[in-house]
Amino acid sequence: MASSNRFRGIDYIKITILGFAIAALWGSLHTIILPLRLLDFAAEPEKNTYLGLLTFTGLIVAMVVQPIAGAISDRSGFGWGRRRPYILLGAMLTIFLLPGIGLYNSFIAILIAYCLLQISSNIAQGPYQAFIPDLVAETKRGLASGVKSLLEILGGVALLYPIALFMDCYSTSKEGFWLWLALVMLAFVLLIAMTITVLAVRERPGRGTQLPLLSALSQSFRIDVRANRDFIWFLFSRLLFFIAFTAMQTFALYFLRDVVGVASPAAATARFSLVAVAGMLAAVYPAGRISDRVGRRPIVVCSGLIGALGVGLVFFFPTSYPMIMFCGGFVGISFGAFMSTNWALATDLVVKGEEARYLGLTNLANAGGSALARLVGPIIDSVNAYSPGWGYLVMLAICFVCFVAASLLLMKIRGMSTKVR
Repeated sequence: MASSNRFRGIDYIKITILGFAIAALWGSLHTIILPLRLLDFAAEPEKNTYLGLLTFTGLIVAMVVQPIAGAISDRSGFGWGRRRPYILLGAMLTIFLLPGIGLYNSFIAILIAYCLLQISSNIAQGPYQAFIPDLVAETKRGLASGVKSLLEILGGVALLYPIALFMDCYSTSKEGFWLWLALVMLAFVLLIAMTITVLAVRERPGRGTQLPLLSALSQSFRIDVRANRDFIWFLFSRLLFFIAFTAMQTFALYFLRDVVGVASPAAATARFSLVAVAGMLAAVYPAGRISDRVGRRPIVVCSGLIGALGVGLVFFFPTSYPMIMFCGGFVGISFGAFMSTNWALATDLVVKGEEARYLGLTNLANAGGSALARLVGPIIDSVNAYSPGWGYLVMLAICFVCFVAASLLLMKIRGMSTKVR
């Protein structure tokens, strides 16, 4: 691995390729596989509630595991680095546990399998996220964050369409072969990305903090609020943004099925995601580069407002699939600009020596926002019970408010961390 001052293009790929596989895993599970899998045993009027409660519970687990994994990684002293041993362990456990999604046919069993997947995945993800502050110079972190977000966006969609085709075949025929084909594809991609990361990234020998393990664990979630006030505002803003984006992503398949009335919901959801990804790709890399020049905050604020615009247009044209596809581009631009620039802001705000722990704490916003978004599911079902279809309009209104509020909260950040140093 090149030094932080002489990073080559390939080095940025090496330290972020795992994000591609993790995004592919969770994007496919949350958007296509789990919504259709739950229809095997969930009553039709309760499908949003089942999906919301399942993913809410798992993401609460993720909120706990990732900062702890990051804190343990920070204090580790392995000869081959502080991060890669946990990446190897977490990825292999994830591959081993993934078949649980296909083996069981009850809600409780799938819930347990899903929570175990969240534990294993976040054992890898917490330490992995510290590669950028560990290895990249401060003046290049916007670029590195842009590459990271670009690969995560590509990962989130790269397998989405083939998996959607497999799962449409599964939902019509109930032939388990198609479900297993989808799960094997996800496991293979994760195995390849993990292997590249473990073999290609060259960390410095681990020199963890001297804090005892029990003390490190007890302080995993501790933040000095007075000294890190900007980081607190950052967390709340990120939380709201993830509520908005995740609610749209999670319930898109059911929205297209129930409101728009498309014939093949999984394929239609995949096409919507592809349009959104086109918007993400158009924004993610330029946003990261520009943020190195003009600062993080202006771009992140604008990204939330663009997302609100996209949601507002869907609200007024909820049955027009072409309009929904068009608005998906706005939401994609919003997400792409937000993810690259917001992550660069996170790397600016972390406390030196505790990079993995603090970046793990950002998962309080990621997973917390994603978890809270799942609670929109019971709201959708409750409102739909009184007036069919109106529950999805309530969902869109919630997303609009969260996008706007996420932008406004970033205006509270006053420190130098919003500027390039």
